[in-house]
Amino acid sequence: MAPRHKKMASVASTAPSSAMSSRMTSRASSPAPTKRQPFRFFDLPSELRLRIYEYALWTPKPVDLVSDNFRTILPRLALFLVSRRMHSEAYPVFYAQPIRLFPDARSRFYKTKKPLLQRLPTKYREAITTLELQLGPGWSRIPLNQNTRSQLGLMECKSLRTLKVFIELDPTNDMIFEGFRGDNATSDTYKWHCVQLLAGIMEQVPSLEVVEFDAYPSVAKNGPLVSALIRKVKEGGKKLVYGPLRRWDKDDNEPGLIGLEAAMASMVIGSNAPQSVAVTA
Repeated sequence: MAPRHKKMASVASTAPSSAMSSRMTSRASSPAPTKRQPFRFFDLPSELRLRIYEYALWTPKPVDLVSDNFRTILPRLALFLVSRRMHSEAYPVFYAQPIRLFPDARSRFYKTKKPLLQRLPTKYREAITTLELQLGPGWSRIPLNQNTRSQLGLMECKSLRTLKVFIELDPTNDMIFEGFRGDNATSDTYKWHCVQLLAGIMEQVPSLEVVEFDAYPSVAKNGPLVSALIRKVKEGGKKLVYGPLRRWDKDDNEPGLIGLEAAMASMVIGSNAPQSVAVTA
């Protein structure tokens, strides 16, 4: 009986040692993990880096003071915090996209005392290349922030080349606006306000080269507001162009086709274009 107990003890003692030896063997045979090297972004050509910055920083709409900036703008600006070099390369790309001069009428910052341009540091103002001026909303009661005072910072926009003027409505020549113009206001009050805004921008920004006009279909090119603005641009010696929505440069009498109207205008049933048919009574 004694030899049997001795043999069982030896078997029990060798079991843990065999498991440990197999574990050590497996550890020795597995390769050591290699350290992952960071991507050398700055080794890329400068043209490719700028294109990557555009994809990462540009937004579909003009940059403006809106409540959802923490979702659309703030995550993009995290790129500025990577390093000093990336910040110096990225911020001119971000501010090269259109910046709205005064807040949109649908924004809760519409009547703020400080528009976006006034809130920016001088370094960022100097990088702005395109401003957007939105006209029409607030015509009955013009917000106090819509002016070209020196505190706005227009004189520091040394890289500004293009001003995009979008006209949502023209309240100067339609009877439906009568009775809503406010105290001591005439049909030309808002028109001259817009002309003064445009003149103030052109005077304070000598680097401005191009003024682009676009509008909704209800706005006529030969209306009092648009005509006065076009005349002011020509007096200032700036290049006048028209936006893609109305395409006023194609046909002066074109009312403008957008959305469903444009789709219906280009629609053709069948493989052949429609032909005229003469009908005799």
